[in-house]
Order: sequence, then structure tokens, then C-alpha cells
Amino acid sequence: MDDRGPSSATPDPPPADEEGDRWVLVPASEVEGADAPKVFNWEDLQQELARLWSLSAALQAARDRKADLAARLESALEARRAFLQQDNDLSQMRHRLQEHSDHMGDLKICTKKLSDDVEDQREQLAVRIRTLTVAGKTLGAAHSKLEEANRLLSGENGHGRLKNLEQKLRMRQQHMITQVAHVYPVRPLDEQSPTVKRGLTSIIKTSGAESVLSNGPQKPLAILGLQLSKLSVKKTGYFSDKTEFQKSSTVLGYAAHAVSLIASYLNVPLRYPLRFGGSRSYILDHAPSVELSSITSIVGSVPPSTSMKTMEFPLFFDGPETTRSSYAIFLLNKDIEQLLNYIGAESLGPRHVLANLKQLTMIIQSQHYVSN
Repeated sequence: MDDRGPSSATPDPPPADEEGDRWVLVPASEVEGADAPKVFNWEDLQQELARLWSLSAALQAARDRKADLAARLESALEARRAFLQQDNDLSQMRHRLQEHSDHMGDLKICTKKLSDDVEDQREQLAVRIRTLTVAGKTLGAAHSKLEEANRLLSGENGHGRLKNLEQKLRMRQQHMITQVAHVYPVRPLDEQSPTVKRGLTSIIKTSGAESVLSNGPQKPLAILGLQLSKLSVKKTGYFSDKTEFQKSSTVLGYAAHAVSLIASYLNVPLRYPLRFGGSRSYILDHAPSVELSSITSIVGSVPPSTSMKTMEFPLFFDGPETTRSSYAIFLLNKDIEQLLNYIGAESLGPRHVLANLKQLTMIIQSQHYVSN
């Protein structure tokens, strides 16, 4: 066997491709067992070196496997963490899904209730539609009748002709009552001319009607120069003068005749009918009879009685007893007030027989009466 030098006996270390695989010189103090090195024979050195090289290669393989296992373990841990994160996310999604399912269940219940309510309202609406349909048909029929009535009113014999006839009737009534006013003129006592003085009276509207009021102090009125004297039912024997008694009776006869004619021309049945007899006229009262001794005023309330019969009251004065005559004048004024209300006017009061009669004739003679 040839002796080989150390260079041939010791194999050269393989070149390291990486920086971590190169041989590095370290101090002896850092090498384990450097103080008591193990001595090998020269013949065993090559075997020991081969064994060390084999151990070094095995150690490197173990390190590689360790690194590979560490990488695999890290990958597994990362996958585990990702799995846990996904599991948490999935759990949250399940929780939200459960809440959504519960909400959907509540919505289904509400939808069911709303569907039932809508069905009930639909039935009610159907009933209302049928009712409206019937009402619409009825309204259509009524509208057709109304159009037919309008055509009849606007025709030759319709509303226009009626208005013309009514205006002609009022003109005729005005003409006839004007004649009555000329026959029985009611004027102030100091007026001698048949023409009424300008500015003495004026016609004004009161509560939708026309009233005749004096511009100055009210003057006593008379018919054909005869004045109705004021009476006092508390005094007896007031008319001691027979001439004064006859004048007042004549004035009441004139007024009664004028009222009777005006009522007949206006076609108004009087509430208290008149039985004309000139200065011996009577007025009838269909109300329950009263005890005349209990009447203290012609404008007072009439006490009720048990008997029901028509009574006549004289529109004239005969003797000292004036109670019945005063009540007759009160009833005559009520008839004049009835005629005033018929034409839309108001009375001047219960003690103004001639003033109310004058107002009645003047309103009827005005243009407003015809055009109204």
C-alpha cells in the first residue's frame, strides 16, 4: 500500500453553494471537547472523516426536514386560523340568518293580517260601489227630470211667462189699491191739498221691508179730514159729544172698508174677518171668548176661556162702554199688520191704525212692489 499524504488521505470538503453550508473557522474554546481531543490512528482517520461527513449530511437532511415540517406546521396553523375565522363568520351569518328568518316570520304574520283587512275593505268597497252605482243612476234620473223641468220652465209657458203674469197681476193690484187710496186718502190733518207735500214722508227699508216714517215730529193722520180720537178704556163716558162719537165711527168704517178691499185685491184671507156696515161695522174673532170685564188694555194678553165660539166686536162707539170697541180697533190693526207682513213690511205698532194703513198703501204704490 502506498503512503498517501494528508492531502490524499483527507477528502476535500464539498464546496458550499449557500452561505450557511461553508466551513467556518471558530476558536478552540468554542469547540466542544477541544480541551481533551479524541485521538485517532491515522489508519482510522479516513473512516472517522467519512463517518463525520455522513453524520453531517444526515444532520443537514434532518434540518431540511425540520424546516419543511415547520413550514407545513405554519401552513396548517394558518389554515386552522383561517378555518376558525371562517367558522366565526359562519356563526355570525347563521345568527343574522336566524334573525332574518324571525323577521320574515313576523312579516308573514303582518302580511296575513293586512291581507285579511284588505279583503274586508274590498268587500266594504264593493258594497259602497254598488250603493254609489244605484245613487248615480238615481241622480242621473233626477238630473234628467230637472233638465226636463228646466226646459218646461224656459219654454213658452214656463217661468218667464209666470213672471210676466205675476208682474201684470201686481200692476193690476197696484192700480186697484191706488184707487182705494184715492177714495180713502190717509193724510196729515193739516193737509188740505190732495197732493202730498214733498219732503213730508220718506220710504226707508226696515228689516227687508219698507216703512213710512215722518221726517219731523209725527202729525195726526185723518181720512177725508176725519181723525180717529185716542181712547182710554179706563174712563167711561169719554164721548159725551155725539158728533165726536159719529166722526170716530165713520173713520173706523172707512178704514174697515179700505182694509177689506185691499185684502180682497191681494187675495189674502183676513185673520179677523170684517162685516162691513159703514159706520156700524163689526170685526169677528174666532178665538176663544173672553170675559170683557177682565180686559184692561187692548194690547194686553187675552185670558183663556172654556167656551169656543165666534164673537163680534163693534167698530163704533155706542154708549159709555168702550172696551169692546177698543178691542175691535186692536183686531183691525192686527189685520193691517197681517197685510203688511204679506208684502214684506213691518207694523209701526199696535196703536197706529191709520199710520199702518198709510204705510200699506204707499208701499204697494211704489215701484219696488211691482219689480220685486
